[in-house]
Amino acid sequence: MAISQRLEAFLQSSRVKYTSAKHPVVYTAQEIAAAQHVPGRQLAKSVLVKTDRGLFLAVLPAIHLIDLKKLKALLGTKTLSIAKEADIKTQFPDVEVGAMSPFGNLYNVSVVADRGLSEVGDIVFNAGSHTETIKMRAQDFLGLVKPKVGNFGQPISGPAKKKRDKTAKKKTAKKRSPRSKKPARPRKASKKRR
Repeated sequence: MAISQRLEAFLQSSRVKYTSAKHPVVYTAQEIAAAQHVPGRQLAKSVLVKTDRGLFLAVLPAIHLIDLKKLKALLGTKTLSIAKEADIKTQFPDVEVGAMSPFGNLYNVSVVADRGLSEVGDIVFNAGSHTETIKMRAQDFLGLVKPKVGNFGQPISGPAKKKRDKTAKKKTAKKRSPRSKKPARPRKASKKRR
């Protein structure tokens, strides 16, 4: 499958500059970043979430995970969960599952973007298939989609890294302050009394 026709028509009519690129079949955001030789912070991944207020497309840098509590608070919803594959197929019928572009507005899905995307110059994202991406200015994306913007991304190495850091500090502390052992005193030869 190539670039989604709906997306291509929208981008052409918007008159913003963008480029498309082909790559080998890949499925994860990190694999796409590697295939396109872009840093993970520039790769915009799209995650469909279900809430009591309907579906939302959460768009964030590939190096982040969604902090569900923060996203729930940002959207002002009572419930929030990651959508199932069947929900994606229903809502995005002309794209491959897992290859949605961040243009949820083309599918009547509200978009929420992590503030981290506005801090990079260009973004790269899936174009509707597992073999094509689009690159464009982040500001152009934000201007075309007009998503709700907030902080809901959590660095992938977040909590685990803190735990490792504490363990490393303990080990380092032990190495730095070993128990001081006094050198053994030579024993005096005892004189035997006869």
